[in-house]
Amino acid sequence: MGGEIDGYTLDDALSSIGFGTFQGVALAFAGIGWFSDAMEICLLSFIGPALKSEWSISPTQESLLSTTVFAGMLIGAYFWGFISDAYGRRIGVQGVAIITFGAGFFSAFSQDYKSLVVLRCLLGFGAGGAHIFQSWFLEFVPWSNRGSWMTVFQLFWILGELLEASIAWIIMPRLGWRWLLAISSGPSLLVLLFSYIAPESLRYLFMKGRTNEAVGVLEKISLINGKQLPVGNLVSNRPSLQLPEEENLLSQETPILSSIENNTATIRQWLKPLCQLFSLGLLRTTLLVWILSFVYTFSYYGLQLMISTLSSGQSGCPSLGIFSKNDSLYVNVFIAGLAEIPGVVVSMVLVDRLGRKLCMVIPTMLAVISILPLLSHQSGFVTIALLISSRMFIEAAFATYYVYINEVYPTSVRANGVGLAIAIGRIGGMVCPSAAVALVRGCHQTLAVIMFGILILISGICVMFFPFETKGRGLKDIVSDTII
Repeated sequence: MGGEIDGYTLDDALSSIGFGTFQGVALAFAGIGWFSDAMEICLLSFIGPALKSEWSISPTQESLLSTTVFAGMLIGAYFWGFISDAYGRRIGVQGVAIITFGAGFFSAFSQDYKSLVVLRCLLGFGAGGAHIFQSWFLEFVPWSNRGSWMTVFQLFWILGELLEASIAWIIMPRLGWRWLLAISSGPSLLVLLFSYIAPESLRYLFMKGRTNEAVGVLEKISLINGKQLPVGNLVSNRPSLQLPEEENLLSQETPILSSIENNTATIRQWLKPLCQLFSLGLLRTTLLVWILSFVYTFSYYGLQLMISTLSSGQSGCPSLGIFSKNDSLYVNVFIAGLAEIPGVVVSMVLVDRLGRKLCMVIPTMLAVISILPLLSHQSGFVTIALLISSRMFIEAAFATYYVYINEVYPTSVRANGVGLAIAIGRIGGMVCPSAAVALVRGCHQTLAVIMFGILILISGICVMFFPFETKGRGLKDIVSDTII
């Protein structure tokens, strides 16, 4: 890859170093960050009923608690993406960990409903930046097996759900919701502590023209992995990317207008990534990514809500009665999370063989097929099994989707692009309770199935229109490198 130039590229270096001890430790560190986000989202299923009993909150207030978390994540997803792309992945990770841990831990000491809502909204703002962990990890992984390892990364989300369901099952009946909130903030504290020894992303350093620092990180990685770097110098052919320094020089030359120019520059700096995401090279990709994010998130949480509602007797229809009333909520969440693992494992095996697009299309269509039998009446066991199967396929497609969006966006806007896509998905998470649960509670299961079937089918069709396959492609650093 670097044969025409006297040196080696970043992809050459990572391929020579390979996936070794360093990447394993990086996977564990970034995975705990993703793991923490899953725990904080999952616990929303458990604290609502407890607060309803202890504080006598209304159903609307119970729903608002979840909505405020998703609203905070909606804002935080783009904010932390911007911070990460502008100032570095490491700074973004530290900011996310500080706010997520602080808001999560102190929400356990909330004295009333209002203070809890404010703190959980703040937690959502912090947790909304958890996608930075994916971008950070991705930028250390060799291209040859990048898809497989990024899919392995998604397993941490499932493990977070399983652990949260297990902890809640043990803690809630004995110690209550406050202990659950405090314990669930633990992983964020671990991330915060280890973030101070985590290196800055290689891709970020390279893109910013900080070649010497990038070489220093590469040398440490090669030493840890016991491998040698290629002969020559690391090629950095993007010195023009150091635009912020040039802009600062211009502002220093005109001190009278510096205040106005600084404000204008700040606005431009915030809007620039958004404009780049809608540039000619990325417009179609961005729109398709948003559609998939909305549908996958809506379906993922909506199907789980259907499972919980149908099996716990919360609907106006007879309960499916598969589990005991006391344990149904914990068992449902645990089994649904456990069932996602096979789908992610299959994606992990196939994503670098079949490609990203096929590994999204196939499970998406299987999710539609799984849910179709529910158009007619089925037994309780069959209904739950089909819903869990459909959710498993959605998770498999979702896992590959995260690989694709991290690869398709250039380094300069990667965290912004991924963050904004996830923010759009959070809107799906906010509206799915009012759509899915309302239909099920009104005994309109067939309408709910039709709604999910159509939306999931649309997402599968959208995948086919993605401009290119990212399998086997090197990561791009700037938007102008992106091919339509």
